[in-house]
Amino acid sequence: MIALSCNKISKTFGIDEILRDISFSINHGEKVGLIGLNGTGKSTLFRIVTGEIPPDSGDIFKAREHTLGYLRQDNLLNEENQVLEEVLTIFRDLEIMEERLRSLEVEIADLGKEDVGSPSSETTSAKAASDTTELLEQKMKQYSALLEEFDARGGYSYKSEARGVLVGLGFSKEEFFQPIYQLSGGQKTRLSLGKLLLKNPDILLLDEPTNHLDIGAIQWLETFLRNYKGTMLLISHDRYFLDQIVTRTFELENKTLNIFNGNYSTFMKKKQEAFQQQLKKHLENTKEIEKEKDKIRRLRQHGTEKLMNRAKSKEKQFEKMEKESAPVVGRKEANIRFKPQLESGYDVLFAKDLAKSFEEEALFRDVTFDIYRGEKIALIGPNGVGKSTLFKMILGDLPYDRGKIREGHHVMKAYYDQEMENLNHSKTVMDEIWDENPGLSHTEVRTYLGSFLFFGDDVFKEISVLSGGEKARVSLLKLILSKSNFILLDEPTNHLDIQSKEVLEEALKNYLGTLFFISHDRYFINRVATKILELSPEGVTTYLGNYDYYLQKKKEEQWALEDAQIEGEDKPRTQTEKKQQQRKEREQQKALKQLKKAFTETEEAIAAQEALLQELENEMCKEEVYSDPEKSRKIQKDKLAGEKTLETLYEQWEALEEEINTQ
Repeated sequence: MIALSCNKISKTFGIDEILRDISFSINHGEKVGLIGLNGTGKSTLFRIVTGEIPPDSGDIFKAREHTLGYLRQDNLLNEENQVLEEVLTIFRDLEIMEERLRSLEVEIADLGKEDVGSPSSETTSAKAASDTTELLEQKMKQYSALLEEFDARGGYSYKSEARGVLVGLGFSKEEFFQPIYQLSGGQKTRLSLGKLLLKNPDILLLDEPTNHLDIGAIQWLETFLRNYKGTMLLISHDRYFLDQIVTRTFELENKTLNIFNGNYSTFMKKKQEAFQQQLKKHLENTKEIEKEKDKIRRLRQHGTEKLMNRAKSKEKQFEKMEKESAPVVGRKEANIRFKPQLESGYDVLFAKDLAKSFEEEALFRDVTFDIYRGEKIALIGPNGVGKSTLFKMILGDLPYDRGKIREGHHVMKAYYDQEMENLNHSKTVMDEIWDENPGLSHTEVRTYLGSFLFFGDDVFKEISVLSGGEKARVSLLKLILSKSNFILLDEPTNHLDIQSKEVLEEALKNYLGTLFFISHDRYFINRVATKILELSPEGVTTYLGNYDYYLQKKKEEQWALEDAQIEGEDKPRTQTEKKQQQRKEREQQKALKQLKKAFTETEEAIAAQEALLQELENEMCKEEVYSDPEKSRKIQKDKLAGEKTLETLYEQWEALEEEINTQ
């Protein structure tokens, strides 16, 4: 069953053609990734699909009665609401139903009292009793039907579901009651995403949903979306995320749409195969054309008007063949070896027992690690754990409370952050690189710029007119070509489209100096990192491999932990952990075991309490109960007490789940 389709959609803004004859169809339940360079029209296509802007031509089909949800970067929120309050506006219809149920319960209880009253005469008594009984039965039917609908639509779980989504997206319980106007732009985006997920539309359009999420929140979102039953069209530059979610890939390129079956990695493989086939065909055509050109030269030598016309006709035909068979140039591999001007010693940096607090609130402690020449190290951890703070301590911009940092010989540091303050906005791209590297020739500078996707007249643009992604590429190239041999990068792939990320990955893989970088881009980490440091409030854990290796080791740690719990023993997660860490892990394992036991017991208590409430609901529908005011009042009282107990149990369940996830 087709959920969404477009037929020959075209769109132009002024004289700029953005989309041309875009056609596709998406079946119900499919998850499709939409990729393409910045500016190719991905968000424009989304806005057309949602009806926000009209196409110049073409048709859009959406399955009847299918709801459509769209996450965009400027979703509106009520700034005066608190975070949880804003999310619960999604369930206003359930709140109204709940209010109606409470109202009906009161009406039923009152009618029960009237039914056993003492009218002035027997005739009046019989009629009044009959009317009251009939009205009571009507109310009970209404109550029963409404209760069934309320239960079917998740009336008993929506508050818990809302809290769970907020926690999954990185909100703490304290932030549930924070006014929205106090939130950062990233927090507001996460809140908008949470509202959209809770709406559970039939068709979900997501525009860069992983922006402002740390790795833990992205992994939670992946799980959520994998279990999502509806149809999804997703714009993302997060290639690892695309690999985990999508089953088809749409690529916007040169105003048209290319469709591939499979996730991002499959798309890249098929794209490369298509390029090689196109290149092979082009080479074959080129050989054939050269043969025909020899014939044309011979025709021209005869000089007759008839033969000259034939020659001109064939030349036009071959020009067209050359253009049609020429392969579309993809990204250029940066096969240049970027070597620092001065090589550092083998030992680059030692950090031992570092600790940092802000206003008596501990950020991290016992942070110890080593960095050696040529290593490419990713620093990961949840938002707010202090990754950027640690970088500033290494750079000397921020003091640390205790511990030591020692640099090796001939270490020259450079730092890239998202502000890109190392650029002179009045210079051209060419001058920005050449002025810092006067020893390079004109050809060498153009070659380096070309490896970072600056071709032709692009090199003569002023920095001030560049896009965020272009500025990032210039800034990164400038750092790589500098005298520095130890580069610290804070989220280097932000602002970059997929092609730019891949160019940067090639450059950094070929960089012969030492890299230390913060990133939430798992695909980037996987391709570049040779070592991963996971920062937590208690210290740093080292993993000697890329992101796939890190995930595998985390699984092994979890398996070892579970085995230790089953066997009643405490086993170390790694052979290299210190005695202090081993003691701490034993305490954590014991606490986690107790938490899981409490979690299971709470789940069982919730199930029992819900069953009890259902029994009370059924009792209230019986004639012998609603016709007896005393019985009705008692059951109503028990029911209200039971609902409060259930609410308390759900709060306990959420608290335990959150605590288990943070262990």
